Amino acid sequence: MSFESIVALLGGLALFIFGMHQMGEGLQKSAGEKMRTVLAMLTGTPLKAIIVGALVTMIVQGSSATTVMVVGFVSAGLMTLPQSIGVIMGANIGTTMTAWIVAANIDEYTYLFVVVGFAMMFFFKKPKIRYIGQIIFAFGLLFVGLNSMGAAMKPLAKSQAFADIMLQIKDVPILGLLLGTVSTLVIQSSSAAIGVLQTLAGIATDSAGTPLISIYQAVPILLGSNIGTTITAILACIGGSRNAKRAAAAHTLFNVVGSIIFMFLLQPFTWLINSLVGTLGHRLVADVNTGIVGMMTPVANSMRESIAVSHTLFNVINTIIWLPLVWLMVKLVTLIVPGEDPIVDKRLAFIDYKVIRSPAVAIGLATQELARMTEIAMQMTKDGRELLLKGHNDELETRISGNESTMDYLENEVVRYLSSIFSSSAVTQEYSARIAGLLHVTNDLERIGDYCCNICENSKEMKAQGLQFSTKALEELDGAFRLIGQMVQDSTAALTTENPKLVNNIMEMEERIDLLEDDLRASHLERLSQGLCDPRATVIFLEILHTMERIADHCKNIADVVKSGSGYSVHTGLTGFN
Repeated sequence: MSFESIVALLGGLALFIFGMHQMGEGLQKSAGEKMRTVLAMLTGTPLKAIIVGALVTMIVQGSSATTVMVVGFVSAGLMTLPQSIGVIMGANIGTTMTAWIVAANIDEYTYLFVVVGFAMMFFFKKPKIRYIGQIIFAFGLLFVGLNSMGAAMKPLAKSQAFADIMLQIKDVPILGLLLGTVSTLVIQSSSAAIGVLQTLAGIATDSAGTPLISIYQAVPILLGSNIGTTITAILACIGGSRNAKRAAAAHTLFNVVGSIIFMFLLQPFTWLINSLVGTLGHRLVADVNTGIVGMMTPVANSMRESIAVSHTLFNVINTIIWLPLVWLMVKLVTLIVPGEDPIVDKRLAFIDYKVIRSPAVAIGLATQELARMTEIAMQMTKDGRELLLKGHNDELETRISGNESTMDYLENEVVRYLSSIFSSSAVTQEYSARIAGLLHVTNDLERIGDYCCNICENSKEMKAQGLQFSTKALEELDGAFRLIGQMVQDSTAALTTENPKLVNNIMEMEERIDLLEDDLRASHLERLSQGLCDPRATVIFLEILHTMERIADHCKNIADVVKSGSGYSVHTGLTGFN
């Protein structure tokens, strides 16, 4: 290819990718932000997730955008791993829409779309019309890019070097797989890579209209593109939670395993494609490239449609294969990315300032964020106990530190949100009391997190100084911690259910903790006088007792808020303290 042809090819590719992105942006603006809400609030079966993933990807015009969104939602704890896998499967189906757009034979109307879309964008003030104009303009621009690429690649039909490469791909299909993978890694878009493939495959090599690339050669390249597109999700999960990394791993596993399976089924799959395209009424000619008896390939004019059919059929069949095996994929990606995450990431999940003037709704959203804080507090209490009983652990220290940072962040945001509700003219006296109570609860939960960090520091100091508690001291701390853990769990449940029995239990346990602190202090001093405990550990032991007593006080404060009627019920799943 000449330098001018290479520039024309790259320019056409740039116009194609730009047009694809602009069309997706216009569709998103027209649809509003509802698709994010649908994804974030997704519940139900994997099948529903697949449908939503496909629809959202058709709107954003790219599986990469959907996958990045999914990785973000999983990282924030807004979507479970099985749900994310369903959405990713659907995204792979939805992204095939671009191939069908490319397959549309509208070359002679390309500039009409550009002109009409441009006019709607620049001569109308109404946003809705401008967004539709952007879609039409981008649609035309996409085909301008395709035509430019097609014109630039025509010399390839006469190139012996390219013919030799295609012959190698025919003889060694794995080369086509690698070519598709690498080209998509470079372009960072499987839709663009497949668009280039469709354009190239649609170029005739002779007067009879024989395609430059047969479907047998095109399918491995297409499968490679599906592998290459997984790099976007991998890059998006860097620095994310383990579940976010698992979602990216699921995307990779889905495409890689599916592509490998179809590589083994390449001959029957291409036969099926040719049969389907033939059934749709396209003229068929014998495929002299494949060497397979009875293999038929569409003429050049239908190669775009054949690749679109291949792309859709691959992703649909691959989804059907994996759909009943979502549980298996969850297990596999958990093995690939082992370990546990903090309960939530440092992000807001429910707070929405658009509903500030609806106090009942706004308070409900705030209490859902508080429910997340209570779960974190419970996890931090469990981790603090494990640090003391089993010795300092760097992984637990990191988790406690991360959760404490999240608690600080949530406290600031919830307080700011509750204050905004409080200043609203729509707040009644009843709502004011509830907000005041929730403000106290927010502070109490954050303080519990701080005290758990203090316990972590105590554990770290003991490790640094080579100190150990006696067996009796550990038994006493274990008993006290179990009581504290039960208090935190009951405080969480009391806040979310407003159960008066739980409130009474908390009050009773707080009194027991006060008495227990005195008893354990006296018991430790007795052991110290007998030489059974290291004197250097005395200060740390007493600090831990005081810390547990302070946690109990904050649990009592939460119970007081619930008892006064200022609490606001919110339902959440709880796990026991064992």
